[in-house]
Amino acid sequence: MHKLLIVGAGRGGTALLRMLNQMDRLQVVAVVDQRPDAPGILLAQSLGIPVDQDYRPYLDEDLDVILEATGDLGEYEHLRQLKKDKTVLIPGTFTRIVMKLIRERDKLIAALMQNQRERETMLNSTHDAIIGVNRQGIITLFNKAAERLMGIEASEVLDTKVSERIPNTRLHIVLKTGSPELNQEQVLPNQTRIITNRVPVRNDRGEVVGAVAIFRDITEIMALAEEVTNLKDLQSMLQAIIQSSDEAISVVDQYGNGLLINPAYTRLTGFSQDDIIGKPATVDISEGDSMHMQVLKTKKAVRGVPMKLGPKRKDVVVNVAPVVVDGELKGSVGVIHDVSEFKRLSEELEKARRIIRNLEAKYSFADIIGYSESMQQAIEQAKKAASTPATVLLRGESGTGKELFAHAIHNASERKYNQFIRVNCAAISESLLESELFGYEEGAFTGARRGGKRGLFEEASGGTIFLDEIGELSMSMQVMLLRVLQEREVVRVGGTKPINIDVRVIAATHVNLEAAIGAGRFREDLYYRLHVVPIHIPPLRQRLEDIKPIAMHLLRKANLEYGRNVEELHEETLQMLLSYHWPGNVRELENVLGRAMIHMRINERIIMPEHLPPLERRIASTKQEEAQHEGSTGSTLKEAVEKAERQHILRELAAAKGNRTLAAKRLGIAIRSLYYKMEKLGIMDVQEE
Repeated sequence: MHKLLIVGAGRGGTALLRMLNQMDRLQVVAVVDQRPDAPGILLAQSLGIPVDQDYRPYLDEDLDVILEATGDLGEYEHLRQLKKDKTVLIPGTFTRIVMKLIRERDKLIAALMQNQRERETMLNSTHDAIIGVNRQGIITLFNKAAERLMGIEASEVLDTKVSERIPNTRLHIVLKTGSPELNQEQVLPNQTRIITNRVPVRNDRGEVVGAVAIFRDITEIMALAEEVTNLKDLQSMLQAIIQSSDEAISVVDQYGNGLLINPAYTRLTGFSQDDIIGKPATVDISEGDSMHMQVLKTKKAVRGVPMKLGPKRKDVVVNVAPVVVDGELKGSVGVIHDVSEFKRLSEELEKARRIIRNLEAKYSFADIIGYSESMQQAIEQAKKAASTPATVLLRGESGTGKELFAHAIHNASERKYNQFIRVNCAAISESLLESELFGYEEGAFTGARRGGKRGLFEEASGGTIFLDEIGELSMSMQVMLLRVLQEREVVRVGGTKPINIDVRVIAATHVNLEAAIGAGRFREDLYYRLHVVPIHIPPLRQRLEDIKPIAMHLLRKANLEYGRNVEELHEETLQMLLSYHWPGNVRELENVLGRAMIHMRINERIIMPEHLPPLERRIASTKQEEAQHEGSTGSTLKEAVEKAERQHILRELAAAKGNRTLAAKRLGIAIRSLYYKMEKLGIMDVQEE
């Protein structure tokens, strides 16, 4: 037993340890390295071999060999001076040579194993059975097809004498004679009929070193040949196939006269045999040219030709081929496919594709209904904003159509072919909102997806992200959003690397952001980042002239949903709608009309006042209160506040002679707040003097 010390536990030392540890007459006394976490140190510990950072304690008289694997010449010289005379010191250069040989050996083994696997895969994939023997007649090859045909497992016959294990084999004879035996028919013990080729295998010197038998099952082929030898039976079979086929078949003779049609043809076209047999090939065509006549003229097949057949003008596609017997044209046969259903499905598919293409941002400015001056002003502002990459802030009450505007702005911008992603900031919990908006890295938190996840800002890069209900964000989320707007980059949860994004931001809120800033619920710096292009969408009560066109549009939409055919609003119904305050805006109007339609009889076409939900009672109650309380304005508290606010702003603007900066200072508000309030309250410019 030779004792061996390995100095150096890097890649080379580790490989040597792995190899030497498998040798019976070698004992590795220790593995030494300055690094306690070196791979060789860890391997030695797992094998129970001593490890150390100092090799001197092991340099005794019993040590036979030192393998220096550090590659350090100074270390080699030090070892040479300290070792005993009988100890052999092998330098690192030799170690590297050995390592190279080991790697080349491993590559060669891997290549051989791969070649072996590929060869076995190919042999086992072939339909033909293969049996191979060496020069001693020992079976060395027995593929899957041979197992299937012989009914014998390969493990039972490999490495055995072929003459003893394979019944009726002649491979040992081919080995002896060196002559091939080709196309030999044989019946196996399991009554399977095969046809086989047995050939010798020769080396470069022409010596026979083995033999191979290749054979296949011809039982089914022979049985079929026996069945089709009777021409009458074959003719009957073909006739039955044609008659029972679901494909419509038409056959004409060499003159183009109908010779044969099957029942599927009659079902498709509506023509019977009396209508077709003996008649010209053009008799069944309602649109298009006869492909039978073209094939008879050119003697070339045609495929996939669309046309219309029969009195019902069925959409079909025909394949027609010439019938040639002994080199002579005898007619043509056509197979007709009904594509009317395919055509309908294709149209539906294309419609679905169009819907899908527009699904992310499905509305345009053409879908926004509003003829009032305030609505037209909002639409005009939105169109101008769409042509720029600027951040847009949509302001207005719930149900006014802020999301509709966001869709339209995206579809009118240069980003319309890219992503449009909507985020309802109020609908997602704060604990999830950060990871949803900015994404996360793998392992960022318990349950994080392997590989991490892209956030919605990354998903929307190149397109538009719509942040609805932005006023509901917490202060911590506002800080994160501000950074995204300023730096145009995001950092995933659990990550440190910033990711650049190119995204257009459209935000929306019904919250009074100025009041929220004053109350400390909204950051002023974020407000100015969002308030680049503010667009105020007026409530429905401030644009009563739009109620009728909006209502008619909603009726058409509800007709499709409920399968009804409501055509009009009664004049009294319209007056009731115009008299209502509409705190829920367009969304509430849609709900009211839908409920009214449900209360109507199936044949009614006009929405009467009695069809409406208890809306009219609320209106009546309001009128009664007006009669009882003389001097009441009939306005809500919010309307009264807005009216007073408008009058006060007008007075201050007039006092400042149109100077908005001075007016804002008098009012004690920021200049941007004044601009917003003027826009919201419909205050036109007061010219400076």
